[in-house]
Amino acid sequence: MIAVTTTESELDEDHELREWIVAQAGERGNAVIAVPADETGSGYCFTASAWAMHEVPEAVVVGLPPDVGPVLLDAYVDRAAAGEVFEPGSVYTDFFEGVPVTFEQVHPGHYPEFLGSAFLVYPEGDFPALQIIVATPDGHWPWQADAPEGFAEWQPILTGSGDPESWTPGVDGP
Repeated sequence: MIAVTTTESELDEDHELREWIVAQAGERGNAVIAVPADETGSGYCFTASAWAMHEVPEAVVVGLPPDVGPVLLDAYVDRAAAGEVFEPGSVYTDFFEGVPVTFEQVHPGHYPEFLGSAFLVYPEGDFPALQIIVATPDGHWPWQADAPEGFAEWQPILTGSGDPESWTPGVDGP
């Protein structure tokens, strides 16, 4: 009997996941990977292969219900692949009826935690990524003082500072 080391097992899992990502990209145009909430934070999901397939930034969304995040990401990839450009700090109200979203550039320091499996497609981490930030149904953003308690922790902003950096909130962005 041959013993399987942790490294070999991890390599097999990585290979299987990469094959799944490639198959999803071929069938659907992108792969969406979901990570459930746990004791350390809210759940999130992200694309892997949008950059490779369509030359549009990969995207991540944090804190949405498990059945909503993938729908948002698929809509983003479909629209971006068709040529729509999403500007950080601009507000978009047509993803969810009555619920605004905006975009922010993800700092590469967050890639390993929030886009980790994308490294199976881009081993050097050489891909752009946007965070899709979703307001509350009543229009509050995580950085606003009047946002619900804990909202900023549930939907952290994945920049270097943890605040929007591509725009100034309330000045040239939401």
